[in-house]
Amino acid sequence: MRGEPSCPKCAGRVRAPGLFSDSWQCDAHGAVHPLQPVLPPSVEALGVVTHRAHVPVWMPWPLPVGWLFTGVAYAGDDRTGGRAAAVACSGPGPLGGAGELLLVAEEPGVGLGARYAGIDGPDPGPHMCTGTPPQAKVHAAGRPTPLWHVGDAPEDRAVFAGEACGLWLWAVVWPEKSGLLLYDELILTDLREAGSEVELLPCGALSPRLLDLPGV
Repeated sequence: MRGEPSCPKCAGRVRAPGLFSDSWQCDAHGAVHPLQPVLPPSVEALGVVTHRAHVPVWMPWPLPVGWLFTGVAYAGDDRTGGRAAAVACSGPGPLGGAGELLLVAEEPGVGLGARYAGIDGPDPGPHMCTGTPPQAKVHAAGRPTPLWHVGDAPEDRAVFAGEACGLWLWAVVWPEKSGLLLYDELILTDLREAGSEVELLPCGALSPRLLDLPGV
């Protein structure tokens, strides 16, 4: 899919490194790791991201019954590598209808997860409901990983966040009631380590959630 890099925090235009700066620049947020154009779902697209990522590329593996891989994106460039990675999946919701799940792994300060979560960023910490036990739990890289509900998100989605492998892990689910998916202790695999099994990954249509379109 063609396009230009954008700010991971606000989707605004960014300026490439040049004579006066060695980093990508957003007028609103200064130096950023640029979000590269979203890649349609395919094994080849995953290969591009997994080879460039310096963060885990999380996906439920195996996928829940009836679910499909629906797109991938990363923030970073050829010099820095991927400093955030987002993977989208879609399938039957636990209470009926269609559900969508977006998993984001990122270094602190990148802001991509907050953008998809629909909250002020860049990190989930100030919004996490840590005064109560974790509301969800996944197994990430073989370890139980608690996730806390993230407040202040739009009502159309459920947002959870925690820490895995020393990095932020966001789980954004549409519609809000499909957040029940996160109560089933999903097993997340870092696709950088998945091997040849990735070639069997079922792919669907590109998720508009990755494109962060207005009104979606």
